[in-house]
Amino acid sequence: MKLKKVFSCLCSVLLFSALSLQAFAKTNEQALTLSPVSLEEYPLYQKEDRSASAYIVMEATTGRVLYGKNIHERLAMASTTKIIGALMVLEQENLDEYFMVDSDAIQVEGSSMGLTEGDLVSLYSLACGMMLPSGNDAANAAGVRLYGSIDGFVEAMNQKAEELGLSDTHYVTACGLDAPDHYSTAFDLAKLTRIALQNEDFAYICSQSNMKVKFGDPPYERWLKNYNRLLELYPDCIGVKTGFTDDAGRCLVSAAERDGMTLICVTLNAQDDWSLHAFLYDKCFESYSMTPLPDIPSSITLAGDKLQENGIESELMLKPAYEAFVPLKSGESARLTATVLCEPFAYAPAQPGRVYAQTLFSLDGYPLCSVPMIASS
Repeated sequence: MKLKKVFSCLCSVLLFSALSLQAFAKTNEQALTLSPVSLEEYPLYQKEDRSASAYIVMEATTGRVLYGKNIHERLAMASTTKIIGALMVLEQENLDEYFMVDSDAIQVEGSSMGLTEGDLVSLYSLACGMMLPSGNDAANAAGVRLYGSIDGFVEAMNQKAEELGLSDTHYVTACGLDAPDHYSTAFDLAKLTRIALQNEDFAYICSQSNMKVKFGDPPYERWLKNYNRLLELYPDCIGVKTGFTDDAGRCLVSAAERDGMTLICVTLNAQDDWSLHAFLYDKCFESYSMTPLPDIPSSITLAGDKLQENGIESELMLKPAYEAFVPLKSGESARLTATVLCEPFAYAPAQPGRVYAQTLFSLDGYPLCSVPMIASS
């Protein structure tokens, strides 16, 4: 039986109030929103020295978890902390405006982009310094510039995490140095990275092995080198961020792209993280492919004064707002079901581009993704 016919047989229509549909749509602000459907414990290595305390592979467009272990365990995450900090910096205006760094903020242990007292630097250069050489000085300098103090930056980072739904993440330091109650999870880091990669500046910076930036007194050009060796070791790698402290161990958040599929991988406390990420990517790219979802026939009743006066009921045919693709293994397409969520009726005339319904796709009964439905004509 053809896939489209299978969906037509399985499709059911649920009626929701306008408020319910709006609430549903609000929780699905991304084009596609996925829950962990096929979360698997996968035996990666037999040798203990190559194990990871936690890991996850997530498809970036949809958020589907492809593989994982201890994905919700709260662990120290070292300088992968800087992912949210760099994103917050790059969301600011006047990124190329130069200012003098705070002399106290840059006095910090650990990795550095090389800031010294009296240096003039831009927010964009600081974001590069945070992401490539993992500059603790860059993170602190950005925090003081934007929020008046490092503590103020940390508070803003926690507020941002709450807004993004990172329920198992808490920051104590701006740069990722070890501290009690400074933690995240593999799942939260993957979710955060999925959001961050939608920022063009962030995606570009984290994909660069080297970048030329200007700072100093006066500013002059210099090169920053990326600590993320996976950019050179794995041809499909497009980012993202390394991290290491004594408590956290080796932490790595990366992303890779092949054949139209973008994957995000997170490992926490993994000694051989380069090999582990490459292994996971090869496994997922081999097992999954981006598969188009079928067009589910659906409609909604139009209501209005003129229609009621003439005793006419008009059905507005709906279509997907875009062609949606999801990562599926061979054979999973046959196990998908679709449910159309819509209001009881809509007022005429039909409005082009308005979302009248959502088609919710599920795999083996677990919510997979939702696709907005608009008027077909």
